[in-house]
Amino acid sequence: MKIIWLGHGSFRFEIGGQVLLLDPWLTGNPMLPEDQHDAAVMGATHILLTHGHFDHVIDVLPLARKLKIPVLGQYDLMSYWEEHEKIETVGFNKGGTIDVNGIKITMVNAIHSSTFATDSGPRIAGTECGYMIEGDGHTIYKSGDTDVMSDMKIFNDLHKPDIGILSAGGHFTMDMKRAAYAAKSFFDFKTVIPCHYKTFPILEQSADTLSAALPGVNVIEPEVMQPIDL
Repeated sequence: MKIIWLGHGSFRFEIGGQVLLLDPWLTGNPMLPEDQHDAAVMGATHILLTHGHFDHVIDVLPLARKLKIPVLGQYDLMSYWEEHEKIETVGFNKGGTIDVNGIKITMVNAIHSSTFATDSGPRIAGTECGYMIEGDGHTIYKSGDTDVMSDMKIFNDLHKPDIGILSAGGHFTMDMKRAAYAAKSFFDFKTVIPCHYKTFPILEQSADTLSAALPGVNVIEPEVMQPIDL
């Protein structure tokens, strides 16, 4: 398994012979150099979407068309896109599990918001979510944009993820202190990878607080386009 950070909340997962792009933000992403855009999406087989904010969704439709691959996400938005945007989608909902060529993906709850801009104002884009991704002998919890919530105990009881990828930049999501609390209180992670930080000055710039609060856990500060092999 390779986990590759594309900056902000965007990831590339090479797992079980598939290449999953999660919330792939290329256009205007200050952390991902333009000359790395093609490499970031090369060979992608599926796109996973957590919610509709621009920094997660802006490149989803163009990539789905360019790469001719399906988008997996919350049922309401996927149904709308399949009908009106003429792309291939797999719509499911929280608590639902889909099998992607042997990789099991379960949609789980998150606490955030999910809108996108239109000429007539913001529109609701389904609801926000996170994912459990199971394959290659690991289970990844990708929190999506969220705050701490007691649902996380249920996620751990049911899925027992060993890898946690946690949005932890603060302001829009948990900060490092709150992410550490979530990891300690509700999970038994062996590896934690922070994300949704460093992108803008308003966000946290270091994961030192997270690392210090989780002794015995392998806290990895990812580098953009540098594979993490697990």
